[in-house]
Amino acid sequence: MSLAPLAWLPTGAFGILKEVARHLLRRPVVGIAAVARDGEGRILLVRRGDTGTWALPGGTLEWGEELRSALPRELVEETGATVLALGDVTGIYSRPDRDPRFHAVTICVLAEVAGPLKGPKNRLEIREARFFKPGALPEEFAMGMRDMLEHALAPAVRVVLE
Repeated sequence: MSLAPLAWLPTGAFGILKEVARHLLRRPVVGIAAVARDGEGRILLVRRGDTGTWALPGGTLEWGEELRSALPRELVEETGATVLALGDVTGIYSRPDRDPRFHAVTICVLAEVAGPLKGPKNRLEIREARFFKPGALPEEFAMGMRDMLEHALAPAVRVVLE
């Protein structure tokens, strides 16, 4: 099916339409988020366009896509970082009230990345990407992601099922 009739839409608008369609279908979506660190131990975060708050980079799977390819795709789209390695799963989060847009099941994964950050491809979705030292993280996180980050950084990393 060709999407040519929708070519007149601004770049970020098609993504927003897809999100609305998912919400209307009322089925949980599968998401993946990265606790991505560089060689200095800094944590990579993105500032969301809709809330202005910071979040772990990530997103939802495309139809026919595997988790292993979705996470590097999302990291590049949202930050422009170079993905060096994917690590362990640190948690699986399914609380329906976590994301006000839709019910998501989010898998949180450790990742190793390197800069320089080329920035987000879609500035309607993501305003900026930045590395933070672990002791200098923002106060407020989007979509309840602070607990995802804390679980992943805990000394005894184990998979959290929520």
